[in-house]
Amino acid sequence: MHLVSRRSLLAGAAALGGAAALAGCGSRAASALERMQDDGVARIGIAGERPYGYSATDGTVTGEAPAVARAVLAGLGVGGLEAIQVPFDRLLDALLAEQFDIVTAGTTITPERCARVAFSQPDFVAPLAFLVAEGNPLGIRTFDGVRRAGVPLGVLSGSAEHEYALAAGVSPEAIRTYDGQSTLFRAVVVGDVPAAVLTRLSLLDALARNPGAPVEVTPGVAALVNADGERVFPMGAFAFRPEDTALRTAFDVGLHDLQSSGRWLEIVRPFGFTAENLPPPGVTTGSLCAGQPGL
Repeated sequence: MHLVSRRSLLAGAAALGGAAALAGCGSRAASALERMQDDGVARIGIAGERPYGYSATDGTVTGEAPAVARAVLAGLGVGGLEAIQVPFDRLLDALLAEQFDIVTAGTTITPERCARVAFSQPDFVAPLAFLVAEGNPLGIRTFDGVRRAGVPLGVLSGSAEHEYALAAGVSPEAIRTYDGQSTLFRAVVVGDVPAAVLTRLSLLDALARNPGAPVEVTPGVAALVNADGERVFPMGAFAFRPEDTALRTAFDVGLHDLQSSGRWLEIVRPFGFTAENLPPPGVTTGSLCAGQPGL
């Protein structure tokens, strides 16, 4: 499974354009699942963010989401993965533009995103955390703490954390966006912002790769507490085009089987996931799309 850039993808599409015109529209009439099964390869979208979906040093694509997708798709008769990397905030646009067929980037289910794409059943639950200076001098552990301190907060561009911060009352003027995990991490290290928010899984991974950095990761917390006092935790899933119902339905069956059999935990453990990241029973994509609490 190798990484494909947008440039090489577009070049390949151009080279195949004449052949596709001669072949007619028969292949396009097939569903996404049928095309995958015919080709033996699924096109997936990643953002290069650890531990969810990223390129290893040898050029292969790895991470929690590609690893889970590989196992599910193998059960559907699709043995290969072709990964295309785009910036995180462009993933859904690229999916809808048919640059790939599945977003495998640990994308959080939110009502806003549900209005654009179709999500699988929840793949994992991921409490948030804050990256702060060593010793946490401002005592920041929640969005309320950021708001009370009146300090800037770093978030990834297009992230659910950005939405959560606004919903929690953090001033839009106080939010600073960054285009990737490394730049977000560095912003706290060099003091551009006193705190940044991301899933605790992501921040712990970044901290492990930067030993000695003068920062720390706070304990995991809910994204927000709704009007009924219920905690809302982010839950990640795989995203599909709304019309690809056969693919999404078949994928859900395979994902459910992985989670219920215990294989899911075996697959995701190398990426820092534990049994605590398994979605609790009863939580559905429909409820999350409706803005109901995850836990």
